Amino acid sequence: MPELPQKKVGIVACSGEELAEGTVTRLAALRVLEELRPDDTVTICLPLFLAGGEGDRAFARFYPTIAVDGCELRCAARATEKYSGKPAAGIVVTDVVREAGLDQPEGLRRLNDAGLQAVEATAQDMAFMVDDLLGKRWSRRQGAFVGEVIPVEAKDSSKTATCACGSGIPIQTLAINGDEVTLIALPVLLEQFREAGKQPSAGTANALLEQVKIYNQVPGDLEADYLSVLQQAYADFCAEKEAMI
Repeated sequence: MPELPQKKVGIVACSGEELAEGTVTRLAALRVLEELRPDDTVTICLPLFLAGGEGDRAFARFYPTIAVDGCELRCAARATEKYSGKPAAGIVVTDVVREAGLDQPEGLRRLNDAGLQAVEATAQDMAFMVDDLLGKRWSRRQGAFVGEVIPVEAKDSSKTATCACGSGIPIQTLAINGDEVTLIALPVLLEQFREAGKQPSAGTANALLEQVKIYNQVPGDLEADYLSVLQQAYADFCAEKEAMI
C-alpha cells in the first residue's frame, strides 16, 4: 500500500460574509485549526475548492471532512459533496445557536457577545467531531486524550492552520475517455510497481488498476479505458526512469 500522509480531518468553512453566522463559521474553524486540534486538522479553502483546486479536492476525496455552514443553505456541505464526496460530518451555526439557547449572533467584522459564544460552541462541537472521525477519545475531566500522552510541544501557541493543498497527497492527472481525471496515489503506486520489478504489460496494468480503485472511484463502464491509459502511463513512467539512469 502507498505510504500516504498522516490521516487528518479537513475543515470546509462557509465563506458567506453577509450574515453574522458566516463570520462565526470562519472564527470557529480557526479556533479548531489553530488551538483545539492543530495536529489533526487542515483547512480546505472553499473558493479555491470551487475553482478547481486539485489539492483540496483530492484531500476531500481521500480524508474525512467537516462542513461548517452558517445557515440552512449548507453551501460548504453541498460544494464538498458535488466535487469530492459527502462530508463525513457537518455543523450548521443556526442549529448550534438554537440548541445551545444562545441569543442571535450579530455583527460581521466584529461579533457581539452572542456571536462570540456561538464561535466557542461551534468550535467545541467541531473538535469532538474531529476526535470521533479519528477514533480518539477526549477526557473532559483530564483535558487530554484518553490513553495518550500529550507532549508539551503540542500546546505551542505559535501553531497556525495548515492548508489541504499542501497536505502532500500524491495525485496525477490523466486523459481518460476525453476527460481530465485526477487519480489519488497514482505516482506512489507507479513507483512501487517499478521498485517491485513489474514490467509494463496487460497483467501489470490490471494489478495497477485494482490498486487505483482502492483510492479512487472508477466507473464500471470505463474500466477498459482506465486500463489502457494506466498501461501506457506505467510504460511511460518506466521509460522515463530508465532514461535517467
